[in-house]
Amino acid sequence: MGQRATGEKWGRVCAGGDRGGATVLLLAVGLAFVVFGVAGMAVGVARVARQQAGVAADLGALAGAADAVLGVTTACESARAIVTANGGRLVDCRLDGLDLLVTAEVTATVLPGLVRAATGRARAGPLRG
Repeated sequence: MGQRATGEKWGRVCAGGDRGGATVLLLAVGLAFVVFGVAGMAVGVARVARQQAGVAADLGALAGAADAVLGVTTACESARAIVTANGGRLVDCRLDGLDLLVTAEVTATVLPGLVRAATGRARAGPLRG
């Protein structure tokens, strides 16, 4: 019986040294998923902001190009109204002949406390053939 008692004691000592190892590993894997998830979300928000800036610039350029014959002031005011309605800010607007060049900017909160600006540029004018 002396050997059996020693064997049982040895089993308890070895098992006691490994207790909680799986919990720490599971916490590390969970933390990695959270970090990658937050990074993926930040990239997604930035890409959406870039697309939104591009769409705002495209629509603003189209709206302003329709008024290009009335002058740069009227064309840029039309572009500004559309860009603002699409959640952007008109950064630059100029005429190149009858083509209107528009630069729009959209700000996005990528992470709490981290705000970035995405820029979109567009050119619109009459059809040339």
